[in-house]
Amino acid sequence: MKLTELFFSEKKVNFYFDIAFSSLEKIVSQEHAILLTDQNMFNAYADLFKGWNTIIIQSGEFFKQQQTINEVIAQLIEKEANKSTWLIGVGGGVVTDIAGFVGGIYMRGIKTGFVPTTLLAMVDASIGGKNGINVGKYKNMVGMTKQPDFLLYDYDLLNKLPQQEWANGFAEIIKHACIKDESMFEELEAHSIEYYQSNKIALAALIEKNIFIKSSIVQIDEIEDGDRKLLNFGHTIGHAIETAYNLPHGNAISIGMVYALQLSKEITGFSEVAISRVEKLLMKYHLPLSVDLDKEKIWQLIKMDKKRANTSISYILLEKIGKGIIHDIQLTDLRQRFEKITLIS
Repeated sequence: MKLTELFFSEKKVNFYFDIAFSSLEKIVSQEHAILLTDQNMFNAYADLFKGWNTIIIQSGEFFKQQQTINEVIAQLIEKEANKSTWLIGVGGGVVTDIAGFVGGIYMRGIKTGFVPTTLLAMVDASIGGKNGINVGKYKNMVGMTKQPDFLLYDYDLLNKLPQQEWANGFAEIIKHACIKDESMFEELEAHSIEYYQSNKIALAALIEKNIFIKSSIVQIDEIEDGDRKLLNFGHTIGHAIETAYNLPHGNAISIGMVYALQLSKEITGFSEVAISRVEKLLMKYHLPLSVDLDKEKIWQLIKMDKKRANTSISYILLEKIGKGIIHDIQLTDLRQRFEKITLIS
């Protein structure tokens, strides 16, 4: 086990790396904790939850909504959870988002911890303190920034992860490489999903590298006034695609990144050679480059993106691989550019 303490504006967060889930009891006692997980995770690892007071929610992005929050709070009340109770989210990004959100509002805040169990949650969704729910077709429209007290990383929990979920996680890893780390981009070019699946040491090192990339950005800009916006590379159009077509998060963000590459070419002069490298890497990690879009449908969702400010939106572009920039673009200009971009399958 390796313990790393990272400091954010609100609190210190403990990161426990390469530690078995069974060690959770050394961090927080079963008597004072309630675990929150989803049906898929509970079905796959039922033995892990023996002896723990557990709340089980339905699986999937569809259930990241207010009704689920209400149901979890009702169960916390039924279980007589109080200010001394820990709420521990054990699962993917939907579970950690809900656990963080509920933990922030129940009794005006109780202690929380996360055990991310998907690659996407390990490298992105559970890090940084953003906890949100969807409102209808609008993603993460309601929420807060509240850091968990700890995160526990048991890499063995990835053993039963479906192949699509590996690709989902690598979409965010590739995003981090594009905006901040050219050397990691080159490492990814040299390897593959199958390599990391078969090499636990390399996988652990890659996960931890991504955790520190995202955490270092969040430590500087926790509430997304500046550099934290870089983490939205591929997400403006990507979130709209994810909602409109019910695509897996990683697939949608991959397509969103391809659109952002084309905008980068027009606005920053990002080269065709670099575009080709990024697209080849996405395909290598089993991610799509395009989908047949109803652009009007997508545009209606983009207009309500959280990054919009009056008549402009902060769009993340690349100057080169490893260097993302924040570019404020007028919505009218963005729409014209969006309409002209045609992706080839």
